[in-house]
Amino acid sequence: MSLRLTQALPALLAALSLGGCATGAVLADRTMAPVLDRALQRQAVGVQQQQPVFTLPPVQEAAPAPTAMNAEPSPAVRWLYGSGESAAASIQTYRQLADYGARAAATPPAQSVAMGMPDVEEGVGTASCRTRDGGRKPLAVVFDADETVLLNRGHEYWRSGTGAPFSADSWSQWERDGITQVAPVPGALNTVRALRAAGITPIYNTNRSIENAKGTIAALAAAGFGETVVGEDLFLRGMDSTGSNKDARRARIAERFCVIALVGDNLGDFADAFNARELGIQERRRLAGRGEYAQLWGNGWFLLANPVYGAFDRGTLDEVFPPDARWSPTPGAAPATLNEGTK
Repeated sequence: MSLRLTQALPALLAALSLGGCATGAVLADRTMAPVLDRALQRQAVGVQQQQPVFTLPPVQEAAPAPTAMNAEPSPAVRWLYGSGESAAASIQTYRQLADYGARAAATPPAQSVAMGMPDVEEGVGTASCRTRDGGRKPLAVVFDADETVLLNRGHEYWRSGTGAPFSADSWSQWERDGITQVAPVPGALNTVRALRAAGITPIYNTNRSIENAKGTIAALAAAGFGETVVGEDLFLRGMDSTGSNKDARRARIAERFCVIALVGDNLGDFADAFNARELGIQERRRLAGRGEYAQLWGNGWFLLANPVYGAFDRGTLDEVFPPDARWSPTPGAAPATLNEGTK
């Protein structure tokens, strides 16, 4: 049974029995998610209604001690949270998505967009847009939340000002009460409204924790995205046993919806296999640009730029720059100065 925010928010912190389809990305993006994985009970209540059962712990109110804000933001933070270039880039992506959604609404597809890599072990691939009795599934777009529709300005302000490294504890507190310090990613609200007007359901598949569902529901609402319901249009980390991976949640969403597009800021928002730790960074880059996947970017898969954090954030100098990319100036070959030879 789904519980609506306006009716029973406090009940989410006591016991939540979910209906509909069951289902990442700050914790996963920072590779902190495996530390927080928990074993969860699961209860079968029918083929179409199989759902985990969750008992949420009480909210912890402890706050970190105040810290002096005397550090400066990195170039990546300046770009994502403060630059006009960042706003323009996200508006561009969201405008492309709105146009894509309008076309899909006019001519509904026969299959959902690829939600994972169909050619890898346990890959998800596509799902039919028809129900078992031959009817049409409702159209949907699946969004990541953090730095895809929500800008976590308050949390990054605190980290940038203090120079503090990422902390699972402080992030969990942010999930619970960082509500009014979020902002919508530029372009996201207008596109979500346009999708709804076209009959397309926005669904949020995030690696925010199920334990902090109340805070995430409130943050989405505060940013203007409206009311969300866990298990219906909001899917969180901890709703199944796969931890920070999203393929299983995407598959469950596709049982009820015809998913026309995926939107995220990390390759794991499109396929878990992109974030396999055994992939070297250049191999991961080549995989994202491989023919069958390259054709999906802007054509069912829509990526938002996020240079602040993510699975991309690894690799040595030599791994980032292969041998054919290395250059340095030749000693003694510097250009002559403008005033050379003057008296």
